[in-house]
Amino acid sequence: MYDILVIGGGAAGFFAAINAAEKNSGLKIAILERGRDVLQKVKVSGGGRCNVTHACFDTDKLVKFYPRGENELLLPFERFNPTNTIDWFESRGVKIKKEADGRMFPVSDSSQSIIDCLLGSAQRNRIEILTNSRVEHFDYLPNEKYNWKLQVAGDRILSAKKLMIATGSDTAVWTLLERLKINIIQPVPSLFTFNIKDARLTDLMGLSVPNAIINIQKTNFESNGPTLITHWGLSGPGILKLSSWAARELNAANYKFTIKVNWLANKDLESVRTHLHNQINAQPKKNVVANAEFGLPIRLWKSLCNAAQIGEFQKWAETGKKHIQRLTEQLTAGSFEVNGKSTFKEEFVTAGGVDLSEIDFETFSLKQYPSLFMAGEVLNIDAITGGFNFQAAWTGGWIAAQNL
Repeated sequence: MYDILVIGGGAAGFFAAINAAEKNSGLKIAILERGRDVLQKVKVSGGGRCNVTHACFDTDKLVKFYPRGENELLLPFERFNPTNTIDWFESRGVKIKKEADGRMFPVSDSSQSIIDCLLGSAQRNRIEILTNSRVEHFDYLPNEKYNWKLQVAGDRILSAKKLMIATGSDTAVWTLLERLKINIIQPVPSLFTFNIKDARLTDLMGLSVPNAIINIQKTNFESNGPTLITHWGLSGPGILKLSSWAARELNAANYKFTIKVNWLANKDLESVRTHLHNQINAQPKKNVVANAEFGLPIRLWKSLCNAAQIGEFQKWAETGKKHIQRLTEQLTAGSFEVNGKSTFKEEFVTAGGVDLSEIDFETFSLKQYPSLFMAGEVLNIDAITGGFNFQAAWTGGWIAAQNL
């Protein structure tokens, strides 16, 4: 019998358990993890460096990075935000650094620093960690002191006064919650890359531009940011942001849609056309294809020139209005057909989960079941890349701990 059982050995679950134990050292707490190892998403985050949070310290701005959860997270972030996250880890010996794009990592550049910190804190607070412990069923017994009864793989029965669920995108747990009449928003993938087969991208794998604008045709969805050409299509922060905001609509379209790409995000069609026209007079004898403009990678420039039907040995003096028009469109409004998606590495994120109207965000408990708490991606909360999903997990875990 336990005071608190936490289902899910990830960021939100560990943070809730540790902070609850530090608030009340007399609590008997256990974390149940269905797999062999805990904190696996922490391990792979940020290419193994762990993108702990983001250097956005204005809560009004911070919530804008959450396609789902923006309104609900405003007050929680005022209580526990990136500043608090940094202080929490640094007070336990893990120094945090900021990178130029605002992402924040341990100074060690290793996710193991975060894992060791969480495991060490759990051990010091005598929190039991039960791996290979898949929860198969749980019941709410309102008239009993230990009002949560869990059936765990191996015919184990555990009881708790309070239950914390931090299982991330675990469809089996969502099914169990539905049996308690808790509304689940159907989960769909978020943070994915676009599968594109197009001659303009062939053999350009690994090339990137620092800032492109991508918009989904026949919608209002648009984003910008670094964009990477891969062997399957397009990726990078600009694409991943767009996939997050449009997650449901793209799922409904079965991931078949058209995008337009402006490879020169700081330039519009007219300014690009004017620049190209000026080259005819300024550098008439210069080879068009061999000399990239606007700082574009030369291979991408050559590919776009080819798509604009500009010859390999063509000079600017030989380039007419139709060439200029076609090249301008390729640079600022190239149309690409997307047919499918690819998951972004191991950092799988979903849009969907427990309906946010079910949650009391002052406590991160369920309105129907005040002794049941949730945080992290089990909720219908998700964010773009950059440490924002972890921040939501730390915040939800910390607030839940104050009430567990």
